[in-house]
Order: sequence, then structure tokens, then C-alpha cells
Amino acid sequence: MSTDTLAAPVPPASARSRRTLAACCAAHALHDGFSDLLYVLFPVWQAAFGLSFAQVGMLKSLYSGSMAVLQVPASLLAERVGERALLALGTLVAAAGFIFSGWTGGFLGLALCLALSGAGASVQHPLASALTSRAFEGAPLRAALGTYNFSGDVGKVLLPALCAALLAVLDWHAVTSLMGALGLAAALAIWFAVPRALHQSLAVAPAPGSATAVPGALMNLGFVSLSAIGVVDSATRMGFLTLLPFVLIAKGASVTQTGFALSLTFAGGAAGKFLCGLIAARAGILRTTILTEIATAAGIVALLPLTLEASMLLLPVLGIALNGTSSVTYGTMAEIVPGARRARAFGIFYTLTIGSGAVSPVLYGLIGDAIGVPRTFGVIAAVVLLVLPLTLGLRGALRAPRAG
Repeated sequence: MSTDTLAAPVPPASARSRRTLAACCAAHALHDGFSDLLYVLFPVWQAAFGLSFAQVGMLKSLYSGSMAVLQVPASLLAERVGERALLALGTLVAAAGFIFSGWTGGFLGLALCLALSGAGASVQHPLASALTSRAFEGAPLRAALGTYNFSGDVGKVLLPALCAALLAVLDWHAVTSLMGALGLAAALAIWFAVPRALHQSLAVAPAPGSATAVPGALMNLGFVSLSAIGVVDSATRMGFLTLLPFVLIAKGASVTQTGFALSLTFAGGAAGKFLCGLIAARAGILRTTILTEIATAAGIVALLPLTLEASMLLLPVLGIALNGTSSVTYGTMAEIVPGARRARAFGIFYTLTIGSGAVSPVLYGLIGDAIGVPRTFGVIAAVVLLVLPLTLGLRGALRAPRAG
């Protein structure tokens, strides 16, 4: 009954839905690209400022941490001021952080700039996810969210590759400023692209008795299990990607080759969004999650003894597995949380997952300083497998909707 009540409002016109999806995909591509081009810059900054692995991890943690802490506040603030304005403003702030970083000459200034950029990036995931899910309520929802998730991986491929190519001809100060200028243009485009009518419709108060009025609506087994899986998956993925450039450089890779290798990994991740969605539709969410995590752990370990050339061949395959679990969890989240609660649900989910990804680079950086990066990769591979027992708590929650 409650599902029918939530589905009652007339869905937006298809043209406005497509416009909203296009704007959300562009925002996702830009912000995910911003986050992942940092992996190309870390070795450059390490050489420029003489940083330890722990300090490199701290830079990533400051960016991801400020982004994680503000996920829920951003989703709550959007209920008052609207997703459209906040999404454009956050993109502008994220871009400003990159522009300012081009003027900094020390570790502290760089850390403050990344914290500012991460704060601006905090709005994207909960607000764009909520906008997409509202614009495509019902049967098209999973496909729309799949398209939205895929767009983030497009940004992960394009922006790190662009950053690496620019670093071959410009210094990093100019490159970060150019990345920020790209973000300013995107903020303006988002403001004009998101339909104003859709933005206004999202501010309507929920009807009494709807899922929004139920305090414990999010605290169900499915939400908790998916969040726990997302936490482990994000922590290991961020730790791995932070240290990957240093493994490649130890194999003889240049900065440009490292950027290309990261793009190959992210391209595999983009393909993984699509492939793992197909596998999940046939084999089921639980089997797909187990398969991707085992493949991720095996791929991380297998990467260590390979030559640089062989590593380049493995990284796209590893990227498929690395992103496989996230593609399943993000798509499933919208199915187990009532529509009126999705902005908050996505806000909490992204706070937990991005928060774990913020902490893990520092922890793995400290481990890397203590025992070396190769052994740290072994630790990461072992932690990946912690997802397997967590899938047991998801079984009942996934059966429940089918029974209804």
C-alpha cells in the first residue's frame, strides 16, 4: 500500500527526466573525475614536497573526509533550498579548491585546498542520486541509476587521462588550475540544465503516514547490510588506488604511464558497472558480490610480481572486479529504501562509504611506511574478503521485496 502511495504523484515529463539525468550524469562525471585525478597528482606532489606515504594518504583522506562528513547535512539542506541550487554551488566550491591548489607552495596549503574541494563535492552523490531516482520513479529507475553510476566512471577515465597528458607539457600548478576552470564551467551548466519545475516539486512535504514519517524506516537489515558491504568495499578500493601509482612507478612507469594505467583501471571499472549489472540480473546480487570480491582480492595479489607491461594488461580486468560490488550495491539501495527517504538514505550511505574511503588511505599509508607497499597490498586483499560474511545479512532483505 505504501509503495502505491509513494508512486501516486505524476512523474515528470520524459524531456525533463532526460534533462535531469543528463545534468546529474555530467555532475557525477566531473566530481568522480576530480576525486580520481588526485591519484595522478599524488606522486607529483610527493616529489615536490617530499611527502611520506602517510602524508599522501592524509591528502586523500582530507578530500574524502570533508566530502563524507557533509553528505547528510547536504541532503538535509537540499530539502530547504533545493537540489538544483546546492548541486551547482557545491560544484563551484569543488572547482575553487582545485584553482586555489594551483597557487599553493606547501603541504598545508595543499591540504586546505583539498579539504575545500571535498566539501564542495559532498553535495553530488546524495543530491544527484535523489534527483535521478525522483525523475525515473518506477520501472525505469534501475536503468536510470545504472546510467548515472556509469557516468561517474566515464569521468574517472577521462579526467585522470587528461590530467596526465597535461602534466607532460605543463607544471602541476597550471594543470590543477585548468581542472578547476573546467569545474566552474560545469557548475554554470548544471544550474541551467536541471529543470526548475522538477526542483520545486521535490520540496513538497510528505503525506502523513508515508515512509518519510517513519523514524526507523532506514534502519532495516537490507540497508545496514548494504552499508557495511559498501564500507569495506570503499575502504579497500581507495587504499588500493592510493598506493597503486607507487607500485607502478617502482616497476618503472613514468607519470604519464601511471596516468594511463589508472585510466585503464577506471575504464575497466566503467565496463564493470555494465557487466556486473548483467551478471547480477542473471546470477543474483549475492553471487555477483561474492564473485567480484574474490576476483578483486586475487587480482591485487597477482599484480605484484608482474612486469609493467603485464600489469597494464591486468589492470582493466582488475578494474571490472574493483567496481563490480559498488555497481550492485548502489542499484540495490534504491530498491530497498522508500522513495521519499532516498535523499537521506543516499546521504547516510555515501557518508559511511566515502568516510571509510577517507580513513583508509591514511591507515594503509602508515602500513605502507612500516612494511612496504607490496605487503600492504596483501593486507588490502585480505580485507576485501571481509565482504563475504557480510552478504549473509543481505539474504533475507533481498527475499522480502519479492515476497511482497
